[in-house]
Parts: sequence; C-alpha cells; structure tokens
Amino acid sequence: MYNNILVEKNGQIVQITINRPSQLNALNKETISELHEAIKTAGKDQSTGVIILTGSGEKAFVAGADIKEFAHFSIAEGGELAQQGQQLLFDLIENLSIPVIAAVNGFALGGGLELAMASHIRIASSNARMGLPEVSLGVIPGYGGTQRLAQLVGKGKANEMVFTAGMIKADEALTWGLVNYVVEPEELLAKANEIATQILANSRTAISSAINAVNAGFKSGVNGFEAEIEEFGKCFGTADFKEGTTAFIEKRKANFRS
Repeated sequence: MYNNILVEKNGQIVQITINRPSQLNALNKETISELHEAIKTAGKDQSTGVIILTGSGEKAFVAGADIKEFAHFSIAEGGELAQQGQQLLFDLIENLSIPVIAAVNGFALGGGLELAMASHIRIASSNARMGLPEVSLGVIPGYGGTQRLAQLVGKGKANEMVFTAGMIKADEALTWGLVNYVVEPEELLAKANEIATQILANSRTAISSAINAVNAGFKSGVNGFEAEIEEFGKCFGTADFKEGTTAFIEKRKANFRS
C-alpha cells in the first residue's frame, strides 16, 4: 500500500515506521504524503488509541528532508513547500485527537526533529542525536521547528540550536525537556508501548479534550484557560465521564468504550 512507510497495528496501538533506510529515512514529498494518509486513517479509526512513530534501522529516526527535491525552488515554491508540509503532516499530528508518541532512534535532524516535536510525547534512544541544521544550507526550519523548539526548550536554547546548526545528544535533550525519556536502543519501542498502554487505560474523549486544551495555550490569540474551561465542560456530556465517575464511586476500574 505504501512505498516509504510501514504500518503495523497491535490492538489499539498503531506503529508507523518511516522506511527509507538507504536515505536515512529522509522526508521527501511522497513520504510526507504517505504519513499524512496513514496518520489520518489511524486517527479516524475508533479502534486506534495511540500512534507510535519511528524510523527503520538503527541509524536514524529521520535525518532531515530530501534536499534534492527543493534545491532549485523559487521564493514562492519554498513558501508553498513549508505551508503544504505543515498542513499535511506536522499540524495534523499536533492537533490529532489521539496521542502520537515519537520513538526517536538515532538521528532526528531538520524535518525529523520537527516531526518528533509535532508529536505529543518523545522518547529517545541513548544514541539519538537531534538538531536543526537548516541555516548551514542557507535556509531556516520550515516545518514548525522555530516555533515548537522554542516552546519546548525556551527561546535562548532554541536560538542556540538553530543559529549554530549543531546537534545535541539524547541526555542533553532530556535535560532541556526536548524529550520525555532516554532509554537504550533495544528498549525504545518497549518504552513507547508501555506509555501507550498507560494512555489506553484512560478515556479517549477526555484525552482528546486535553490535547485541545494544551495546544490552545500555544496558539496566538487563544486564551488557553478559556479553552480548558470549554473542554472541561464538554466532558460532562460524555459517556466516559459517566462511566469514570460511576466507577470511582463504586470503587471499581472504569471500562471506557469510546
């Protein structure tokens, strides 16, 4: 079905693997389109509770965008490239109603780090290396990198990483809050699945509301507190709220069906 990605479903967990090992899983136009389709399909499937994104092989999660595709672009074409990419993939992931976990194995550079940052949770293998090297090519991150990196690590560290085009190691990424966990490479997918399983024990509708509320705090012109109040109120009209509160009162484990 896909040329550049692998999709595997295990219960409520969908694992999507970028599979271009000879290109260090670089993001080209086709791969972005395939990821869009796979993530959108998984997101619409009511039996999907969590998506895990990773890269094939041991060297790279995604080692950037495929530069050959846009080296000759004009100003207008460059702007369109960034806009389409953000809409098709990066904004799609960030605003998806179910959590996306990035299992970062090896290099996550440029568009690869931007892909991880668009995800809701990031786990890195101890050999991971992350950076935004775009200024070394005479361009800047165009898939949300300047915005999401500053949100995650602060303006000063984001400026340093973008301006120097340097890479940081997994342990430094953990210190700065760029990733949630660092584990050994052989433990990476197990850790991602462990967190996914913890998520699956909870209300899908409530998690969707939480994603909306958290994201609202980072959107220009949106009051995050007001968004939280609205999403909180919506929860009271769901079957999950009734089940969750009833289970608590009855001192039993909730059985969410959403």
